[in-house]
Amino acid sequence: MELIKEPSSRFVKLRCQKCKNEQIIFGKATTEVKCLVCNQIIASPSGGKAKIKARILEILE
Repeated sequence: MELIKEPSSRFVKLRCQKCKNEQIIFGKATTEVKCLVCNQIIASPSGGKAKIKARILEILE
């Protein structure tokens, strides 16, 4: 029987602090993620999990 390890990465639903736009990003983003509406930086890389600078609404499985 072969065991498959469950991934430790998730998608995260965020709400921009500035314009209230909701957006889904990858939890381990390796580049800066900007809001698609107002261009505000909502997440930045930190070597592992992204540093989130917006409100987290939901963690998607």
